[in-house]
This record gives sequence, structure tokens and C-alpha cells, in this order.
Amino acid sequence: MQIAVVHDYFTQMGGAERVAEELARMLPSAALYTTVAMPDLLPPGLSSRRVETSWMQHLPSMKRYYRLYFPLYPFAVRSLDLSRYDLVVSSSSGYAKGVRTSRDAIHVCYCHTPMRWAWSFASYSAQEKAGIARRLLLPPMMRALRKWDERASHYPDHFVANSKTVAARILRAYGRTAEVIHPPIDVNRFRPSPEQEDYYLVLARLISYKRIDLAIEACSRLGRRLLIIGDGPDRDRLMAKAGPTVQFLSRLSDAEVEHYAARCRALLFPGEEDFGMAPLELAAAGRPTIAYRAGGAAETILDGVTGIFFDRQEVSDLVEAIVRFERQEWSAKLLRSHAEGFSAEVFQARFRQFLARVGAPLEDVSQPFATPAATQTFEPKLAGMPNRVPA
Repeated sequence: MQIAVVHDYFTQMGGAERVAEELARMLPSAALYTTVAMPDLLPPGLSSRRVETSWMQHLPSMKRYYRLYFPLYPFAVRSLDLSRYDLVVSSSSGYAKGVRTSRDAIHVCYCHTPMRWAWSFASYSAQEKAGIARRLLLPPMMRALRKWDERASHYPDHFVANSKTVAARILRAYGRTAEVIHPPIDVNRFRPSPEQEDYYLVLARLISYKRIDLAIEACSRLGRRLLIIGDGPDRDRLMAKAGPTVQFLSRLSDAEVEHYAARCRALLFPGEEDFGMAPLELAAAGRPTIAYRAGGAAETILDGVTGIFFDRQEVSDLVEAIVRFERQEWSAKLLRSHAEGFSAEVFQARFRQFLARVGAPLEDVSQPFATPAATQTFEPKLAGMPNRVPA
């Protein structure tokens, strides 16, 4: 069986890219395709694999302006000719589901969400800064993109959604049903630590819809220490809101992320995510999450057991949730056990079973890939703030 895996683009590193990496691990003989790939942003598991790209790879300043090139992606993905493959697995939150395949091929789309910026443009752009020209030009362009996306939704034979929330969106937007298979969590990457330090953590790309501003304002109001790991276009706006107890650490190595995850008081997760891997990664490290009760978090966090919810995206609601959280004890062992139910092994087993049901059984039925435990260590060097939780 000739197999291909195609992902929207490798221009950033997030949950969708980790799923694409795991699909490639599960299908080691598959050819890999994407519209654009930045070598330094490829997931580690793909760094030694050949990745075929489209003509967009050669456009000027792609790494800086990949978002502004959005009208070209539909043309780029259609230029990828996958007609010689028997099984095509697309990893898509935008364009990859529109790839060309042969009439006899089985095309399974793992959908992270219907194209957010086209189907939810008003809410997606509400927090974004935009000049008059952009506000006038973008709505008609988004309407055209949404029409393309609706047409492209007919190309896959089967949809797999990363959460019940996304499955419901797929049904509303495309009129298609979807199997729910939660994304793989690299539970072996994270380990609980006997040490707990006096800070809360945000682990996310700095994008407006993630509502990191709520975490900043809540921690500033309470005088709680907050470490923010990640980078993105919203950084300057968020830094302007930050009080003296908030620290931006930008992008860090995996070893550094693992260190801070295992020692924080809790993860703050104030946005509505399609799934959201970070709360489960923190659970693997034995740490709970304080989350907005919406999207994937509502499916994966057990209220009062692996985290605390708040019900409105208001600073006062998050403040109240933090206060409630600090009155409760948490079991690292229970948190770790919960995360293991979302492991890479579970993901691979469920995806293989799904492929077999739709007529594409994999010949290789060897044991699913298991991520080796991390061996790197990291010692933090943060000045000006106490590290330990007060006794």
C-alpha cells in the first residue's frame, strides 16, 4: 500500500504539528507533504524525514509573512499531486484536506478544527489589531476562503476529529460526521517532581484568542507569580499589560519546558481551544490546570480532580478560580494516571483500528511507537523572584 501524510504547513510548532509527527511515526513508510516547511520548525521526529513542499516554499520572506500569504494556500495544496497513493492521511486545520488524490484512494482527514479564521472570523479577529484597509478587505476574502473550505470538505472520504467539540463544528460547517480520536500526549516526556515552586504557568503561542491577557491580569491582581512560555504576534500587547510578578520566557527547549511544568503550582488555560494538549501534558507532570470550561478542556479535565474550571472569560472569574484552587490538595499520581489514557500508544491503537474499519488496514501491526523518557535536565536561572512555595 502506498501511503502519504500531508500537513497544512510547518511554519510554527504546536499541537497540530505534534499530531502530524505522530502520524508519520505510525506510518514510517509514508511520503510526507506540506505546502511550506521551515527546517528549524519541523517537529523533532520529522527532522530526518524527507518532506515534499509546494511552490510556496520559494516565496520571499516566508518565515516572516506566512500568515499574509493565506489566499495562496488553497492553490498550493491543490498543486500537490498525491494521485499515486492508496491511502492519504491529511492533518488539517485549514488547507490539507483539499489535496488531490486518486479516485480509488482512501483519504482520511484528521481535522484539528474547521478553518477557524474563515468560519469564526468575527470572534477570531475581535482581539486582533487591524487597520481600516484590513478591516475592509478581509471579510470578502474570508467569505471566498470559506466557500473554498466548504468545497474542500467533500474531498476526504472520512473525517477524524480531535474532540467532540470539533466533531460538532465539522457537522455544522461541513455536514460531515467525524470519529473522535483524541490527539497523542507524549506522557513519557513529562515526569512529576517532588519539588513545587511558587509560580503559575502559561504554555502557549502568544495569540489573542488564547486569552493570555486574563491570566496576566488575574495574577497581577492577586500578586501571584506567573511564568509565560511561548512567543507569538500578541507578545508586545501582553507585555504592556504585565505587572511585576509576570515573567515572559519566550520559547524554551523541551528540557526547560519539562522542568517548569513539573514544578509549577498549576497551568492557567484561559482560552477556548479545539482540544488543548497542555493540560494533559501538565497532568503527566503531576500538575493540575485552571481552565475556562469550554472546548476540548471540558472533555479532558476532571473538575476538582485534575483541575478547576471557571465559566466566564472574565478576570474576576479566573481570580476566584485561583483562590478556590489554592484551598485544595492535588494528587500527582492520579493526575499522571489520567494523562496516560491519552498516550501516543492509545492514539496509535485507536487510529489503526479506525483505518482497518474504513478499509485501509496497516500491514505493519508491530507495537505502537513509544516516546523514550526525556534524559536532559535543566536548572533554572531566574533572578529577582523567590522560587519555593512558602511553607
